[in-house]
Amino acid sequence: MSMEHGGEAAGQRALVEHYEALRSRTRQMLASARDADWPTLIDQQEDYLMQVERLATLEAERQLDAANRARKATLLEEILENDLEIRTRLIERRDELGELIGAAQRQRKLHRAYDVSDPGHGSRAR
Repeated sequence: MSMEHGGEAAGQRALVEHYEALRSRTRQMLASARDADWPTLIDQQEDYLMQVERLATLEAERQLDAANRARKATLLEEILENDLEIRTRLIERRDELGELIGAAQRQRKLHRAYDVSDPGHGSRAR
């Protein structure tokens, strides 16, 4: 029976360690988002999703005792806080890109309007 209990304790610890690894990943992702390092953030997102999938599998196989549930809750709280800030920064970046795209489209329309109405307009002196 003690081997079974020891195996259970090791399994619970492994599960908690996966949550700790996930928290570390969200910290790295948050640092990338704060640095506006979008390519690195995208690469990290792929690893994050794989970690979440592994965690879901482990979670289905294991029940945690009270101490490990408390640790998991603390880790999840930080993971969710990090995720929220990452999402907020991504939304801000999306909005910035939308503004840049809109400005570029307006500029292109303006150039087309002048090019179509008077092709030699830009070369004439006033």
